[in-house]
Amino acid sequence: MAIKSKIKGKKKHKNNPTSKKSSKYTIQGDKIVRAKYCPRCGPGIFLMVAKDRSYCGRCHFTDFNVKPTK
Repeated sequence: MAIKSKIKGKKKHKNNPTSKKSSKYTIQGDKIVRAKYCPRCGPGIFLMVAKDRSYCGRCHFTDFNVKPTK
């Protein structure tokens, strides 16, 4: 037999987190510099930057940062 939930009625509304796009721009001197963007999707889509790779969540493009071997 299934256990029924004790909470009845509507769920409480949760606020969604705000956009983090402003963190992708930096000011250097008199110019605004955009972070690295996806070469396939264009300058509107930013890449996620990890320590060893860059990744596009839209088209799944991955760019690996390869360190030179000694």
